[in-house]
Amino acid sequence: MNKTARIYIGVLLLFFVGIIAIEFSQPTPVDWRPSYNEQHSKPFGLKIFREQLPKMEGIDSVVTIRRTAYEFLDNEFDWEEGTFNAKGTFLSINTSGYMDEYSTKELLKFVDEGNSIFISNTYPSSYLLDTLELDIKTDYKPAKKGALLLANSRFKEDSININRGLNQSYFTTLDTTTTTVLGYHKLTSHDTTRVNFVKVDFNKKGSIFLHLQPATFTNYHLLKNENKKYAEAALSYIPDGAVYFASVNRVGDELGDNELRFIMNQPPLRWAWQFGLVALLIFMIFNAKRRQRIVKVIKPLENTTIAFTKTIGNLYYESKNHNNLVDKKITYFLENIRRTYYLNTQVMDDKFVKNLAMKSGKDREQIARLFKLIAQLKGKKYCSEDDLLRINKNIENFYSN
Repeated sequence: MNKTARIYIGVLLLFFVGIIAIEFSQPTPVDWRPSYNEQHSKPFGLKIFREQLPKMEGIDSVVTIRRTAYEFLDNEFDWEEGTFNAKGTFLSINTSGYMDEYSTKELLKFVDEGNSIFISNTYPSSYLLDTLELDIKTDYKPAKKGALLLANSRFKEDSININRGLNQSYFTTLDTTTTTVLGYHKLTSHDTTRVNFVKVDFNKKGSIFLHLQPATFTNYHLLKNENKKYAEAALSYIPDGAVYFASVNRVGDELGDNELRFIMNQPPLRWAWQFGLVALLIFMIFNAKRRQRIVKVIKPLENTTIAFTKTIGNLYYESKNHNNLVDKKITYFLENIRRTYYLNTQVMDDKFVKNLAMKSGKDREQIARLFKLIAQLKGKKYCSEDDLLRINKNIENFYSN
């Protein structure tokens, strides 16, 4: 790892240490998001409610349901007897009232056998409302707080005021022959008391309780003042017996409730996880590059032509055969003249010298002296070493000038 890489890593480490220090020095912000999860202790979780539910008067047992109502009740149906094995009250508290049609129909069959359901959410399913001939309207005018009241005079002292999680939906249409009003709310956004809690007698066999302020059952409101009395009073309407609590944690969701989710929900562990990923990325960038075998350096083949020529030249020179060398120098020179300038070297007269000077751009007198020397050496029977040096020098001068 080079110096630059170490500097980058050091700066990155300091950066993350600084962020972590800032994170730990700040107070953990309150998560006000409504989860209605019985495992959450945050303000709008249901942990306290779920823990206290078995202790409420008239409740024999509490079974947590982690499936849809249809899946649960279909599994509880005895096909031989034509009835449900489960007896009691189906309880659902959630911010969303969405429920598929199959689950709604199965719940109505459950109630038709003399059981009951208690649903507290901001807006029950449309199919259920249509079946019960109920209608709901929502007031979109902001309200900072509101009072929740119970219709029964014996619960007069159990009324409460809430300032968070207010739902501004209320019942507008009721079938008075089957529906009993159990509660109201009065918000600061209007002066009218509006119905938010009803009981519907279904086929004169079972009961359906619909409540539109689910926030009253959350941790935040149950711990505030004497608000728990309102929750107890509202649930006191359900018949004695078993309660089947519908959890927001479904069986399919549990597969995702693994170690990674736990890590991401814990700030210190989340920071450690993210830091580890960044460190791994740095490692990959600086240390995990594709490695190659060392390529052996192969020297290119040497050009032995020059060495060979020098060797041959030395042999001729050492043999003192100057005539042969002079003849070869002249022969190679004339061959080059023919190939380069396309001139006939059979007759090397003044016309030849003139043409060569024009084509080569060389000095005419220099060329004349060179070819005069060539003619002299060709006419000599024996050439000396000085003759060889002179012809070589003149030919080199022709090429260089």
